[in-house]
Amino acid sequence: EIYVPGSLDADSARRLSNSLNLGGGNCQWKPPTYEVPEELDFQKTFVAGYPSGDKRMAFLQMEALAGFGAKDEWDFAYMGMSNHPFIKGNYPHHEGIWGWGAAADQTILMVPNIRRAMLEYHDIIWDLGYSTTWEDSTIRSDNLFKEKPDFDEYYEWRDARVMDEIRWYGWHIDYWMEGGLLRDIFTHKLITKEHWDDLKRKFAHQQEELDYDNYVSNSTGPISPAYDAHCAQGEI
Repeated sequence: EIYVPGSLDADSARRLSNSLNLGGGNCQWKPPTYEVPEELDFQKTFVAGYPSGDKRMAFLQMEALAGFGAKDEWDFAYMGMSNHPFIKGNYPHHEGIWGWGAAADQTILMVPNIRRAMLEYHDIIWDLGYSTTWEDSTIRSDNLFKEKPDFDEYYEWRDARVMDEIRWYGWHIDYWMEGGLLRDIFTHKLITKEHWDDLKRKFAHQQEELDYDNYVSNSTGPISPAYDAHCAQGEI
């Protein structure tokens, strides 16, 4: 174990203990503290991004600097609130959930290379057996990043999903850059709350079922800007 001088303050000691100095410019990574004391006061950060590997690049560095682990948005929703300073998630993408309540104070948006993001997203859902529940994903989480999917399986998913996912990718960026402004995924036009709620609940439906014109007619008039309630109510 690395020697941590007793004269160091608690924060510096924790950061130093996150790695072992092996000499010669080499070091060995050690995991951060995953059980975060409740009495500590943090400026908490939500690391948002399209589902791919780029959020990991960000929060691993944050864990190394702070000595405390990140926690997933779904774990907040299903395992309860905690004092983790870093929250990672895909919201409002259909793979995400606003599970952290009002715990986050600020957001970092990771914008991955779109081509790589599509490949990584499929790799992740393939590793998880295309699961659709938190429970099934948790059971299969040990499979992550261990094998590569068969080409034929990827091509089948690509042909069925990737054009829609490209739209989700751009829409996800718009959401965070515009402070939660409600827009249609496929046209990027302003939409009503009813349309937004259906987009969030029915992502597996055909695009035709969620078409903008199904919610807006000539008699409706212009759509006024509206915002996701989480953002409008100052939860982040």
